[in-house]
Amino acid sequence: MAKAYWIASYRSIKNPDALAAYAKLAAPAIQAAGGRFLVRGTPAKTYEMGLNQRVVVIEFDGLAQATAAHDSPGYQAALKELGNGAERDIRIVEGVA
Repeated sequence: MAKAYWIASYRSIKNPDALAAYAKLAAPAIQAAGGRFLVRGTPAKTYEMGLNQRVVVIEFDGLAQATAAHDSPGYQAALKELGNGAERDIRIVEGVA
């Protein structure tokens, strides 16, 4: 089974306090669902119109696990804390092997 990855690319952070409140709930919820944080932070370098904003990559054992983590009550509670505190794009992508 191919692993799956959450890729979150932030466009802007409007409310750092809301992001911090989100992170306190989101990280434990994601880890409880089997997620492993591989990347968290700002890019070392950007190319091709990339934004120099926060990026997060989380590895899961499979697509079903990644989707279930996002839809879990714990993660949904974290999203409520975030509210409109950040603009971002989250994608769940399957690995190639």
